[in-house]
Amino acid sequence: MSVPGATLPSGTVLLSGIVGSTAYGFAHAGSDVDRLGLFAVPTEELHGLHRPAESHVGTAPDVTLHEAAKWCRLALSCNPTASELVWLPEELYETTSPLGRELVGIRSSFLSAPAVRKAYLGYADQQFRKLLTRDTTDPATRRRAAKHARHLVRLVEQAVRLHRTGRNLIRLPDPERVRDLGERIADCPATAEHLLAEAVDQLARPGVLPEAPDPRPAEAWLRRVRAAHYSPPYSSAQAAPPAPGAPGQSTGGALGPTG
Repeated sequence: MSVPGATLPSGTVLLSGIVGSTAYGFAHAGSDVDRLGLFAVPTEELHGLHRPAESHVGTAPDVTLHEAAKWCRLALSCNPTASELVWLPEELYETTSPLGRELVGIRSSFLSAPAVRKAYLGYADQQFRKLLTRDTTDPATRRRAAKHARHLVRLVEQAVRLHRTGRNLIRLPDPERVRDLGERIADCPATAEHLLAEAVDQLARPGVLPEAPDPRPAEAWLRRVRAAHYSPPYSSAQAAPPAPGAPGQSTGGALGPTG
């Protein structure tokens, strides 16, 4: 399995898809296509002195891949960017595997009310602070300000929806409304203060999310990933590996595609 434009020194991509503006419904002619995925390194590479890289980031095209354990840590903190991988519309997945499908199936276990508040409102506040420093008299800067404003609105609305329903809606139901509101906020950043304050109030009320995530499904899933991608090294006491082309025992698909 592979992700368009991505190169891994070693490892197997378990799940990947198109994220960003395309997923939210903001894309227009000329928009970049952002891809996000997670991969598993061969388990034996985790046993040495030097651990393999936990992320691979590429540009032109824009691709970000996180190693399975790192992705789980990010998701348990409700990182908005990493977490959306398991909430994508079905048509936006480009690589799926049985283990990747399992991860989608346990996605709700990563959620918690405090982490959603901290992560989503924290990211939204970052976008707001960027707005306050933009000189929107320059057309290019004005476009960037509008982008920050759109993402501020998106993050706030996703946070409130997660808090109320326990589900993350990546494809926005009315992206043009969010785009128009972003334009107004770009012209007058103070407009966003009410949105942020209202979101803080909404997320302080009782919701459906637990006070802490349940890491047990993620731990069990990660152990299955490690088992599936482990190929015991041969020693002198063991039979030599079969010659190329000769029949041999299965390694459990350690380095090959998982689905």
